[in-house]
Amino acid sequence: MTVWEMYLEDFEVMKALPGRLLCWYDSGHRDLPWRQDKNPYHIWVSEIMLQQTRVEAVKGYYARFLTELPTIEALAEADDDRLRKLWEGLGYYTRVRNLKKAAQIILSDHDGQFPGEYEAVRALPGIGDYTAGAICSIAFGLPAPAVDGNVLRVMSRLLTWQEATDLPEVKKRAGVMLGKIYPQDRPGDFTQALMELGATLCGPKGQPDCDHCPMADLCRANAAGTQLQYPVRLPKKQRRQEEKTVFLLRCGDRFALERREEKGLLAGLWQFPHVPGFLDENQAMAQAETWGVCPAGLLCRWEREHIFTHIHWKMWAYRMDCNQMPERFTWLTGQEIRENAALPTAFRQFWDLVEEQEG
Repeated sequence: MTVWEMYLEDFEVMKALPGRLLCWYDSGHRDLPWRQDKNPYHIWVSEIMLQQTRVEAVKGYYARFLTELPTIEALAEADDDRLRKLWEGLGYYTRVRNLKKAAQIILSDHDGQFPGEYEAVRALPGIGDYTAGAICSIAFGLPAPAVDGNVLRVMSRLLTWQEATDLPEVKKRAGVMLGKIYPQDRPGDFTQALMELGATLCGPKGQPDCDHCPMADLCRANAAGTQLQYPVRLPKKQRRQEEKTVFLLRCGDRFALERREEKGLLAGLWQFPHVPGFLDENQAMAQAETWGVCPAGLLCRWEREHIFTHIHWKMWAYRMDCNQMPERFTWLTGQEIRENAALPTAFRQFWDLVEEQEG
């Protein structure tokens, strides 16, 4: 079979997608908060939050974010610390920094109105091909494909693609093929139907629910019983291993924190003081002495891990009472930490343990 003949066969399968998926989507889909309107600001915020984050985890953040920052102008003018606190726990904090940058550009270059053309949307900070396609199709009714992991998984199983879906050329091919079949009358619903199929019936973990899939009879992986062989992925790079000793230093009712640098991993967030490598109890007390906190005693030690995309942190944390509050650290009360200090999850897990101890 020639490449052209294979393409024609694939296209015959793809032509059935819009009608079948829209009918399936209309028969019942998840009632998600960002599906309640077509406000481009709402769609934009939800799509950024949903990048590499589970739907259930996003729901609460989405409602809280829009309650506090209901407009693009409010986002553009938001205090950076407040933004980080609203995002606390979602991870990938570059996303929220880019949200604010993009909001400021919308105010300055688009008279405060979210642009309705694909190229203008794509040019905003933090918006790639997928997010631009999602916003333009859902909010503005443009036939702009949105190709994410869910969509690539559906297509790779449907057409039994042997190439790794991590490859840019495979993602580009998926976008081109979808662009030829996008329904002009309901592009936004089609985008969401594809997402829905990949997130529910044709999910990433476990056996897909082919019995209820509207494309089951045309799906080549289903016919061959090879669903779990797709999508093909490139081998993952080994995560870099790092060890850290973390200090939870308390003096009176205040705890020592420090601000991370404005660039790099977890930029601009708060953290507890820490040093690279593992320190035993004596070494930890000696380290605290060098900071001038005059440790009065070690209360407990915890061991935890945190996994980033490319880094694996193994952490030991010592909780200590101290007699001095040197200015090298910022000393905040528990209430100030809860209300104002955005702690990344890697450090937040230790603060949760402190709060458990204190009841």
